[in-house]
Amino acid sequence: MSSSSLLRSLPRPSHIYVSLAGKPKSSTTSARFKSSKAPKNPGAKAEDALKTQVKQGSPSELEKETLPWGEYLNIRKTKRRWETAMSIPLTIAGFAGGVAALGNMEIDPTKPIFNVDPMFVFGGAALGCAGAGYLIGPVVGSAIWRMTHRRALKLIEARDRQFHEHIVKNRVDPRSQSATNPVPDFYGEKIGSLHDYRQWLRDQAKYRRKAALPED
Repeated sequence: MSSSSLLRSLPRPSHIYVSLAGKPKSSTTSARFKSSKAPKNPGAKAEDALKTQVKQGSPSELEKETLPWGEYLNIRKTKRRWETAMSIPLTIAGFAGGVAALGNMEIDPTKPIFNVDPMFVFGGAALGCAGAGYLIGPVVGSAIWRMTHRRALKLIEARDRQFHEHIVKNRVDPRSQSATNPVPDFYGEKIGSLHDYRQWLRDQAKYRRKAALPED
């Protein structure tokens, strides 16, 4: 037998089998490595998303963007007080200014004005100046009130629209009023608290019941 045929018949070296046997170890190691990178629990992801959503629009932040009804009605009462408080001094100032302006004018008591005694004409003009001051008072009071509530003005105006919708929805039909059954606070101007609003609703219901009864 030749030397070349003898080499062919011999088995392959053992180190080749060792290298081939080592391949599964590398695959096992890679499998373990992949398992270590497994995704997190989906429940934890959902919880994290919920926390993020709560942080973005939590109830406390939403409550800050709205004005409580009790506080709004109290502010509304304060606004009416400002308007009334400014009407009184402006009425007095208007009357005093009218008297001062008319008092400097020369009056001939023998010559009537539009066939009316001049004293009556000048007296009526002074009362007219007082009335003008009374009408201007709420406007000035409202302007001062708006300056003192500039930060919450948008919230107050939003509540004003909602309050007006409630009043229009729940107030009675004034066409069924009579001398014995007048309309109870048609515009809701006397409402200054939640108790006043409930009483206003009861008055509206009482008016409806009375209007439904036949007149004697």
